[in-house]
Amino acid sequence: LGLDLEELEEIEEDAGLGNGGLGRLAACFLDSMATLGLAAYGYGIRYEFGIFNQKIVDGWQVEEADDWLRYGNPWEKARPEYMLPVHFYGRVDHTPEGVKWVDTQVVLAMPYDTPVPGYKNNTVNTMRLWSAKAPNDFNLQEFNVGDYIEAVLDRNLAENISRVLYPNDNFFEGKELRLKQEYFVVAATLQDIIRRFKSSKFGCRDPVRTCFETFPDKVAIQLNDTHPALSIPELMRILVDVEKVDWDKAWEITKRTCAYTNHTVLPEALERWPVSMFEKLLPRHLEIIYALNQMHLDRVAALYPGDIDRLRRMSVIEEGDCKRINMAHLCVIGSHAVNGVARIHSDIVKNSVFKDFYELEPEKFQNKTNGITPRRWLLLCNPGLADVIAEKIGEDFITDLSQLKKLLDFINNESFIRDVAKVKQENKLKFAAYLEEQYKVKINPSSIFDVQVKRIHEYKRQLLNCLHAITLYNR
Repeated sequence: LGLDLEELEEIEEDAGLGNGGLGRLAACFLDSMATLGLAAYGYGIRYEFGIFNQKIVDGWQVEEADDWLRYGNPWEKARPEYMLPVHFYGRVDHTPEGVKWVDTQVVLAMPYDTPVPGYKNNTVNTMRLWSAKAPNDFNLQEFNVGDYIEAVLDRNLAENISRVLYPNDNFFEGKELRLKQEYFVVAATLQDIIRRFKSSKFGCRDPVRTCFETFPDKVAIQLNDTHPALSIPELMRILVDVEKVDWDKAWEITKRTCAYTNHTVLPEALERWPVSMFEKLLPRHLEIIYALNQMHLDRVAALYPGDIDRLRRMSVIEEGDCKRINMAHLCVIGSHAVNGVARIHSDIVKNSVFKDFYELEPEKFQNKTNGITPRRWLLLCNPGLADVIAEKIGEDFITDLSQLKKLLDFINNESFIRDVAKVKQENKLKFAAYLEEQYKVKINPSSIFDVQVKRIHEYKRQLLNCLHAITLYNR
């Protein structure tokens, strides 16, 4: 076709669907699982506007909307045949036949599938992203009495759920729309997982399985921070209210299915939702959370009789002027494994953030140091360096990062050091040219580059980094 692939890559919009460490980990997980040949799905929201585009004006960050879908997205395939209903609001009826969540507002979740290929192994997994759609009969009563505009505006309200990604991963914003987003992705995903579990025969859509005993053997749900924490009460709701599984059995199944990755120890970042918001938006889930919390506290009270302060510290419900639900506590009690993302972080999790929970169930807590996928962050980003490494130790490091230890044999090898320095200098020259072309900024390619590709924020430590560089220079 006579097209330049690098130029095409530059033009293509990046799907900014994740945020900071969470988004990065999710993407690397998907690549890694596909390369390992594991059958895995990544689930998320198909945000119309992803993480904002960053502009720096007079030294300040200015956020601009990221309209990444403006020219369409050739990598995704809409799957309307798997569209699912998600319920909000309503009330709870306790009947002799069981509990029913009724008079709800329905929003449809439309899936879009993106292939995630493994590295040279003929494995392709799927990332399924949900987009919110209003049901066709949405508020037609108003339409019938002539209020066409109101009916259309209500449609937009429903579809706002997948409109925009909240940019803060370091500060909790208790917005109703955010809670709707969190339940939306959880409700659609769990229905999808259960549908797939039931129709276990390949290509068969008819439900075959009705017994959920083997569910945790076939399904593992990894909660990427507390945003999908509602998976725990939602799985309980489906098992107990819909599938008529016994409560205690459902709780065992839920705990064996879910595992939780904690990403932050910043207290202001931990999600604490007002109970009043749950009462209105997700009344049945609130009942389930209360019941699970009661079971949990009864167990704590039996093991630590008279320790009222411990009960208060470990409760999922935080008492105060505004009663709140601590989502991190919900994740810990509803999962069989809890991990931090670096050794020091996991130690803080055990000794500080979840100290009481660690004393109760030490076997739950583990560490999984976040790595990177070498395909993207070495082979693709830095082909020059990848070539130099492959020349010395072969190409096995592309699928096994531990192979890089072999480079220790070359730390005093002059030709290797020279080759690495040459690649670095070439990359700096390329970057200097890019900076001049794009931003009209000229820099000396022989100076030291200190690069931080992040949002500008106090806790990202950009200013501290600058002070450190100045200190090193002054020394």
